[in-house]
Formats: sequence, structure tokens, C-alpha cells
Amino acid sequence: MDAHITPGDVGGTIRAPPSKSYTHRAILAAGYSDEAIVRSPLDSADTRATARAVEAFGGTVDRDPDADASGGADEEAFVIDGFAGDPSVPDDVIDCANSGTTTRLVAGAAGLADGGSVLTGDASLRSRPQGPLLDALEQLGARADSTRGNGQAPLVVFGPISGGDVAIPGDVSSQYITALLLAGAASDEGITIDLTTDLKSAPYVDITLEVLADFGVDAEPIGSDTAAGADGFRVAGGQRYAPDDGTYTVPGDFSSISYLAAAGAVAAAPDDAVTVRGAVESAQGDTAIVDVLDRMGADIEWDRADATIHARRSDLSGVEVDVGDTPDLLPTIAALGAVADGETRIVNCEHVRYKETDRVSAMAEELSAMGASVTEDPDTLTIHGGESDLHGATVDGRGDHRLVMALSVAALVADGETTVQGAEHVDVSFPDFFQTLADLGVDVNLE
Repeated sequence: MDAHITPGDVGGTIRAPPSKSYTHRAILAAGYSDEAIVRSPLDSADTRATARAVEAFGGTVDRDPDADASGGADEEAFVIDGFAGDPSVPDDVIDCANSGTTTRLVAGAAGLADGGSVLTGDASLRSRPQGPLLDALEQLGARADSTRGNGQAPLVVFGPISGGDVAIPGDVSSQYITALLLAGAASDEGITIDLTTDLKSAPYVDITLEVLADFGVDAEPIGSDTAAGADGFRVAGGQRYAPDDGTYTVPGDFSSISYLAAAGAVAAAPDDAVTVRGAVESAQGDTAIVDVLDRMGADIEWDRADATIHARRSDLSGVEVDVGDTPDLLPTIAALGAVADGETRIVNCEHVRYKETDRVSAMAEELSAMGASVTEDPDTLTIHGGESDLHGATVDGRGDHRLVMALSVAALVADGETTVQGAEHVDVSFPDFFQTLADLGVDVNLE
């Protein structure tokens, strides 16, 4: 499906979609429990993959808008009967679709099952690295193989593991750490993780620690108060997953908020703003988008007490941004850099090449097709805003939801209509993205 976007002013008030990162963790944490209600979850292609995995391990996931009346009659909830820390061997292959998060988090659960589990997904997912997690599971006593011998899905994991000590690099994917922490709490002995390299994307592990605490599970970084700077992590075994009052509420997603705030900063109508509700303060690293926009000169205000962000059109200037801990912000920042004056340097970004696509090269190539001047280095993406003059073009979202949304933001200020191919992939994290743009006044046609 293609999205045809005509540039123009935007404005209005919308609600942030629920966090994908929190929803994944909450669904699986509820799966590890006896039973729990996950309120305000993101219902998307990726999170549905995690729900299917919970069911494959013996749980059930039901969608019930009236599960908790205190949340409001229109608030959706997932009612989950879990597998109580003892996953069954799946009857069939677990299809993780395009969700790398599902694959990694679920591989940890597969290590607890007394038998073999097979995990696979689409072509993009089958190109992503899983080797360090497979090695970690083997250190804990599982048999964990890539069927093609290349460290990529399809994966076969034979358990059960009982826990123990494991050494793993921290600079490939923080999701490996999350998988081990979630599974470790349900193991007999617990798991102690030794990081052999510095941890990238540390805020995502802080999210995991936060969700575990909300489900009554104790886990801690070693050598630091937070994931950043930690030498490793420790989680005791034999713990019971049980949120207070049996419910957990998912906060708004700052990765998704980044596109909305950026849209306001580059295209809000005069005397108007894009107002985003549901911007709850949390461990999400992508809250950094507020600071990035502020440093670029945007008129942006985050009312934390009211969980509301207001973004107004501003003259932006290029800055340097380190995305070591916030890889999902790279596409948004690159789009902003194409509009800003001066250079925007996105540094420490090599790990962003191992997402749904190589987002560094993809953003460089697609923004160039729109008239941006971009220089790509292995670990740095530089957008020369002063030499960029965005025009309408046909650009390829590369099957990557974040590219589709970031390119749509750039399209708001391009000269002429932009066609973004692969628009349907927003279903991965922000299914209502284009309807939200329309609600803000964007002339967008899908076909």
C-alpha cells in the first residue's frame, strides 16, 4: 500500500499510542504469571506475535474492552491466563512474523520448556542476529541452534534450563538481556548475567526492570543503579509474577510520539500546535526526543504532571545526537535534520543497521531521493540541512514501520506530493498512524 502525502500545516490534539516495548514485556510477564490483565496495550502486528507465543506455551490471551471498568468502557485490555512460569512445549512452530522483540524474548521462555521449540518469522526477521542469545542459552544448559547455522532464525531451542551464570555481549541487542531476565525469574536457580562489552540501548533494559518490578519480580543491575554502566544483571529464581491488583497499565509510546512531536516542530500551523496526550514519564529512552527537539530550537513543552506534549513550528538548527541508547529515534532525527539549518550528525549508530532494515543506509538513500544532502559513514549519519531542499518523490519504506513514519514527517514540508511505499507496515507499532496524520489536518491518501 502507498501513502500519498501532500505538504501542509498540521495542528490539533491526539493521544499517543501505547508503548510497543512495554506491551511486549507486559504480555510475556502476564504469560509467566498465573493470570493478569494488561490494560491499554498496543494491539499491533508485533504485539500480537508475542500474544501468540504466550498461547503456544499454554496460556490464553483474550481481548476484553470491559475487563477493568476503572479504565473506562472504551479502554481495551488483554485478559491473560498465564502458564505460571512453566511453559509447555509448543504444538507447532511459533511464528514471530516481523517482530525481533518477540523472537528474542520468547527464546528465553523456550529455554524453560521441557522439550523443543521452533521460532521463525518473515524474511526480514530471518536476517537479524540471534547468535549471542543462542550461545547464552547453551551456557545455561539448553540446546539452542540456528537451523541454517548462521545465528539467524529459524531457531530451535531445547530446554529446560535451571539457571546459572552466563556471559554475553551487550552491544548487539539489549533484548538478549531482557529475555534472560524474564526467564531467569521463573527458573529454579535464577540467572546472573556478565556483560562482556558495554551495553547499548540501556534504557530498554531499564524498561524491563521497571516492568518486572511492577509484576512483583526482583531483578537488579550489577555495579550501577541503572542499566547504563552496569557490569551485568542478577535475577533470583523461583519468583512469582503477580502485578498489584492483578492489573498492569501500559504507558504511551515515545518512539511513536517522536513522529508526532516532529510533525508539530516542522509543520504546525501558525498560532497552533500538535498536542500529544498520554506522554507519561517512564524509563523509555526515547523520551530523549524532547531534549533533541529542544536543542534543535523547537518550541516544545512537556507537561509531565499532565502527561502532555505541545510542539509548535520552529526554525530548527542541526545538532549532534548520540543514539547509542536510542536507536529507534534515528529515522526521526534524520528527517528533522533534513529540515534544519546546518549539519545534524547522528553518531554511535552502527547497531541501528541491524533492525528491520539497515536504517542508516535506508534513511540516507531515501532522504537523498527527496533532495537531502546526506553523508553516511559506518557509525555516523550526517544530514547537511543547509544543502538540502526537500521535494516530493516516491520513496520506499523498505518494509520498516519507522522508515515509513519518518519519511512521512519529511513529506509534510517537501515541495510537492510524496509517495511513501509500504505504508501498511505502520501496523507493526502504530496502526492508526495515517489516520492520526489525517486528524491533524494532513492530506493523505492510501491506495
